Amino acid sequence: MLRYPFLILVITLVVCFGCHKDQEVSPAQEPYSFFVAGHTYGRPGVNNVGLHPRFKKHFQLINTDSLIRFGVLTGDIVHSSTTKDWDEVERDLQMLHMPVYFVAGNHDVRDRDLYEARYGRTYYSFEYESDLFIVLDPGLDGWNIKGDQWQFLEEKVESYNGSRVFIFFHHLLWWSRDNKFKNERPNSTVGRSDSINFYSEVEPFLHQQPMDIYMVAGDIGVSKQGTGYFYYQYDNITLVASGMGAGPTDNFVIVDVLPDGEVDFRLIALWGDDIHALGDLEDYELR
Repeated sequence: MLRYPFLILVITLVVCFGCHKDQEVSPAQEPYSFFVAGHTYGRPGVNNVGLHPRFKKHFQLINTDSLIRFGVLTGDIVHSSTTKDWDEVERDLQMLHMPVYFVAGNHDVRDRDLYEARYGRTYYSFEYESDLFIVLDPGLDGWNIKGDQWQFLEEKVESYNGSRVFIFFHHLLWWSRDNKFKNERPNSTVGRSDSINFYSEVEPFLHQQPMDIYMVAGDIGVSKQGTGYFYYQYDNITLVASGMGAGPTDNFVIVDVLPDGEVDFRLIALWGDDIHALGDLEDYELR
């Protein structure tokens, strides 16, 4: 089920902007891929017409990769949550020949009523092949997953009998000023409570699951002193973040789900002629 159908050229294509709860994309044969892009409005303080221009220049790359089935924008999609800004984003996304799912960032819900009127509830799930995809909105509770959203997460994960779960949220929930990720600063800590339940409840719950858990955030990439990408793996948990806006480290990630069950990540550089200029995401080391 898709929210905004339209025609592209002479081919009828149904494209989803901000797809939400329990929606499915069309089935495909393994292997498959999807792209993930964070902070897609681009440079701070600049209200582009639609998405970050450097990102849009790579839409042809996305469209011509026959394995990419859908995309996920991991928050701060627009600079300002206005009807005009959202209309511009939707026009840009018409250039992509696939569904695109939205993750709500702090910029996106500055007018939460408008966002939810257009795109529905900010936490939801969908399935592709045998994989479960969950989108969360920690911004509802000061970077916490609580109440109905916590119950939703528990029920979805506990009722799933597959081997992989991808969980998307905007905020860099694993970051803290006093843990090993302290130098991997998020773009913003706006709205963050003094204490959050990522390590007290969310991570322990996911860590004990029998399947592989991939958590993907999107609130990095606007500072030249910081990083535009992040990767950390332990046990059944993989943490990934990607973003754009600073310039040289601007990027998005293509996730490849392979026939043998492995998951690989392609880090796509947005500047220069070499899309592999930033190296392999899996080679990232904590600074």
